Amino acid sequence: MDPDALAARKISLLMELRKWGVSDRRVLAAIECTPREVFLPDFLHARAYDNVALPIECGQTISQPLVVGVMTQALDLGDHNPRCLEIGTGSGYQAAILSKLCRRVYSIERHRELFLGAQRHFKALHLTNIVARRSDGSRGWPEQAPIDRIIVTAAAVDIPPVLADQLAEGGVMVVPVGDIYGEQQILQVRRTQDGFDHQSILSVRFVPLIEGDAEEKGGEKPSEIV
Repeated sequence: MDPDALAARKISLLMELRKWGVSDRRVLAAIECTPREVFLPDFLHARAYDNVALPIECGQTISQPLVVGVMTQALDLGDHNPRCLEIGTGSGYQAAILSKLCRRVYSIERHRELFLGAQRHFKALHLTNIVARRSDGSRGWPEQAPIDRIIVTAAAVDIPPVLADQLAEGGVMVVPVGDIYGEQQILQVRRTQDGFDHQSILSVRFVPLIEGDAEEKGGEKPSEIV
């Protein structure tokens, strides 16, 4: 597609995100400078800046830009350059945006095809502060705990206790919670000295958070690429 047409659609999308409440300038700037078309199959490049979820490999989707913007904003990243854990790398689009807002992004994907594809995208865009692992995201990344921010791009029935335990005091987790086959709410979960506070941000529908590596074999160690 013509680059000028894509640029015009991106501007229109950013205006739409502002209209729907994505007001953090750093988040909007990160979305603006991240080429969504890179994370899509060639035949979908013309739709890269439509405000809709789009299909990718392994029966998954790249999230609607509004949802990406809302979830990223809800992480409350500020300007203190936190470390962030992402559960569900998918195409790598969300991790690419986070890489512009965080000191280090740790991302876990259970599907080998998606994991390898995301690595190619990160390399093509020279994103050197993302560390990705192909593993079971429901277990988190205990070696990096406690971690400042956690974002979960799959739905859980309740706030995942294993991931909550890996959150630093004062840290924030953003996670879709609810009926895995129906309506869910994106929750902003903040760890305090006394426990966890949370508030609902947006109604969504995500694929369920599934335990286990999609291609796990006995004795196989998680793949990891820096």
